[in-house]
Amino acid sequence: MPKFGVDQVKTLAPDPASLKAGQGLADVRHWIELGSSEAALWGMCKGSANEPYKVRVDLSNNGSACTCPSRKFPCKHALGLMLLAAASPKKLVESEPPAWVAEWLGKRAERSQAPAKRTEPKTGDESRQKDAARRAAKREKLVETGISALERWLCDFARLGLAHAQNAPAAFWEDQISRMVDSQLPGAARMIREMSTLPGTRVDWAEIMLLRLGRLHLLIKAYRKIDLLPDESQQDVRSLLGWIVIQEELIADSQGVFDDWLVMDSRTDEDEKTGLRTQVNWLWGKASQRPAQILNFAYRSQPMDTSLVPGQVLRGELVYYPGAYPLRSVFKEKQIVQNAFLPAGFEALESFLDAYASALGKNPWLENFPVVLENVVPIPMEQTWFLRDSNNQGLPLAAHFASTWELFALAGGHPLTVFGLWDGFSFSPLTSWAADRCVWL
Repeated sequence: MPKFGVDQVKTLAPDPASLKAGQGLADVRHWIELGSSEAALWGMCKGSANEPYKVRVDLSNNGSACTCPSRKFPCKHALGLMLLAAASPKKLVESEPPAWVAEWLGKRAERSQAPAKRTEPKTGDESRQKDAARRAAKREKLVETGISALERWLCDFARLGLAHAQNAPAAFWEDQISRMVDSQLPGAARMIREMSTLPGTRVDWAEIMLLRLGRLHLLIKAYRKIDLLPDESQQDVRSLLGWIVIQEELIADSQGVFDDWLVMDSRTDEDEKTGLRTQVNWLWGKASQRPAQILNFAYRSQPMDTSLVPGQVLRGELVYYPGAYPLRSVFKEKQIVQNAFLPAGFEALESFLDAYASALGKNPWLENFPVVLENVVPIPMEQTWFLRDSNNQGLPLAAHFASTWELFALAGGHPLTVFGLWDGFSFSPLTSWAADRCVWL
């Protein structure tokens, strides 16, 4: 039977129009056949075609398929089936999957168990090795040119002063971003692009700008002496600058952490210019009490991973990307389980800040620190909201956080458990628990 609720299904919708259409189909009168098992949901939905659409949902990862011509994943029919199952599970008769469902499940299982393909140079293939060496040498040269250009740009920035950033022409930022891209330093380009949008957006923008400039300068110095750094810090520097870790090789060569992983939050943003959709997922390990970040990417209407639904628990082995304070990760294997849990975190803000300082000591470029805070109460003070712990210590909430009153109402004056991100200046809540109720903010 379904391992999700109505609110969780809503997070899977690719857009509001699909969700609205799916809600209209969450009624048995639109379905000719409905069924369920431990492995899947299925149904035949009446549509505009002569034949009803065959709809299937894989309960191991919320994957779906439909014979309709829609290019959205999940389509409105799959959303309607999941919404119906979540709201009225008894209306789906429990039985063995029919052949057209069993065959689909079998093919999905075969694909998930297929060994990762690894491209390795053949023994004795000297020409291929030489080509790889030439490409590496060419990139190192480009990177060195880009690092030198970035260093000059930072010197110019320091000479002009932070006030110049407020009135700097677009070319001041865009020219440098283009240089970083041409030098195969996309990470540095991203950092500059983010700085370009900062001036004047908040009261303390100058402090944040100074911090980011300092981190960028530190990154340059770290790259200049990268051979002297520990292996994990070398990985952080290369990753920040734009070196890519091949995911298949990471999964094949690394030992992961096996645990029950609670999906704390999942958000998808789309770049209007490129159509690239980025899904950022935050997870929390029950036994390890470790946070993990999973990034997924898709272009426009391409399907996105539907197994990472907030509130669900995935049991499996998670492999972290290398780094001094690793957060980004990928599953080796996983399955959805029912045993939801309340994550454990810090009861005192002082302990949380000590942990944050320790993390910064390992990775000084850490932008967001994921944390669970226990027994905190949201309170307004003048123009700022805070989370107050039992020691009467306060943590400021981010000015852009728009659900302060919702959080305040959820607490009702009583302590909450809150998961969110700390950027060194303010805290952005993402999920909160009050007794047995969980709310995604």
